[in-house]
Amino acid sequence: MDTEPKEVVGPLDGKCEFKKNKDGTLNKQAVICTLCKKEFSFHRSTSSLKYHINAKHAFVGSSSSGARPGGLVQTTLTEGRALSKSISENLTQKIAKWIAKDCRPINIVEDKGLAEVLQVASRDAFYKPPSRGTVMTKIHDLYKTEKKKKEEDLAVADYVALTGDHWTSVSNNNYLGVTAHHITKTWELKSFALTTMKTEERHFAEACAEQFLTVARKWEIEGKVTTIGTDSARNMIAAARLLTFEHMPCIAHILQRSITVSLSDSGFVHALSKSRKIVGHFKHSPANTAELQAQQAALGQKQEPLVQDVPTRWNSTVDMVKRLNRNQAAIKATLDQQQHKLIMLTPPEWDKVQRLETLLEPCRYVTEILGGEAYVSCSVVLPALCHLRRVMEVSDEDPAYVVRFKTAFKEDLASRQEKSNNAWLKLATALDPRFKDLKTLPKSEREEVWTTLGGMLHEQSPRRSPQTSEDGPPKKKMSLLLQMCSDSDSDEEVQPGRDIHRYRAEPCISMEDCPLQWWSAHSGAHDKLALLARKYLATPASTVPCERLFSVAGHIVQKKRSALLSENVNQLVCLSNWLKEE
Repeated sequence: MDTEPKEVVGPLDGKCEFKKNKDGTLNKQAVICTLCKKEFSFHRSTSSLKYHINAKHAFVGSSSSGARPGGLVQTTLTEGRALSKSISENLTQKIAKWIAKDCRPINIVEDKGLAEVLQVASRDAFYKPPSRGTVMTKIHDLYKTEKKKKEEDLAVADYVALTGDHWTSVSNNNYLGVTAHHITKTWELKSFALTTMKTEERHFAEACAEQFLTVARKWEIEGKVTTIGTDSARNMIAAARLLTFEHMPCIAHILQRSITVSLSDSGFVHALSKSRKIVGHFKHSPANTAELQAQQAALGQKQEPLVQDVPTRWNSTVDMVKRLNRNQAAIKATLDQQQHKLIMLTPPEWDKVQRLETLLEPCRYVTEILGGEAYVSCSVVLPALCHLRRVMEVSDEDPAYVVRFKTAFKEDLASRQEKSNNAWLKLATALDPRFKDLKTLPKSEREEVWTTLGGMLHEQSPRRSPQTSEDGPPKKKMSLLLQMCSDSDSDEEVQPGRDIHRYRAEPCISMEDCPLQWWSAHSGAHDKLALLARKYLATPASTVPCERLFSVAGHIVQKKRSALLSENVNQLVCLSNWLKEE
């Protein structure tokens, strides 16, 4: 028996070998599969041999029975069988969608760890992760597909409200973010991003106005835009005057600005200054933080870090004082065991901090309500501000510094509210079945709102034609004849009043109920008012939707990704916003 080892083919060691001639020499032009003894022609290429091994012997593993004479061991292919083209394509598409949706870096497809995970998930079948170029191609295609869906949504919308703001990336590039908001025929509130567009010009009013118009024209909604929401910066206010759209200043910005002004003109300044230094003492030292957590555990409290307030971060001041008040005992116990140069809060100052939490908590609640985009917020503005005015009423038990804060807050908020779009807010409140009693308005202003709505209904009412059809059915002819004999002008004037009266006669719904669900059930009975409700209730009360866009953009344009093209930034930010709606 011949035990001499035969020369095997390079990349298929143990699987195929050269054919042996009768004289004992090797035939370099023919190979034999060692598993099934099938013969193949060989011309320095092993592709046909690999195909045969994958197709016929994919599941053959190494074992003791597979040992070759002379110590050669028969091994399996490391790659295994390839996934089908459809499965591979679907997996690549899902990877691209995952990267766009969750703001993952494109080069994550080059990670060896991801390749190992995909190999395990593919159940021993071979799948090579796509290249960066392939992922970007898939993302571009996905953006076109999702954008077409949004264009179709906007094409059937009657009215569209916009919000816009500017943002500067870590690479010092300026971007304009714009979001769209509208109510569908089925009474669903839709909110999504339109663009995160790179801007080169200075933010003068004319440039800002032109940028908003460019976005509206690009999406073919220039004739449908009702309002544009921005912050209260001077250039934005001036830009809004140049546009034909209604301007809706961000109520959340207004509220936070009033809080800042009131705090600077009250007796809380020194207490807040000491509080910030105490928080910084623990935030800047891991050892101090560990000692504070030990005291929290000893007192049976939740181990939580202190929070430092930031001037540009809404509600950060109330978050700071809430943490201080909750951990007052732990903070005192920790600092008593340390040598430090901090000036501790005195008992009266601790009382100030507690009172400040009580004052700012309603403001935090209102800011969070007005910052929502998944529900109607524009009609909540006037009731929410009315609630704040009642909370800030001065009482006999208030110390002098609290009186100063409440007085300054109400005066500053009232002056800023006068500059907002109160006419739009009043109509939105009247069209919300939760607040249509208008109790948040003075009695002298309520009838004026209903008169304005009646005038709008009168403009919508089509005038009846005196002409009749000769070949119409007898009942229709009689009806048209009676209409001709009646005082049609008088009917047209009375009808809007009847519509308003029937709507006002409807009972108000609960605060927890959704106004859009109410309109979905009653739009048939109030069809003309329903059209106005779609127009006014779609407007957001703040520019928080744009702020959320910039938070997403900050995750995408990082220091390691600061060289991203502006086109890719726009597509990645928009896709992340659109795909999360699913």
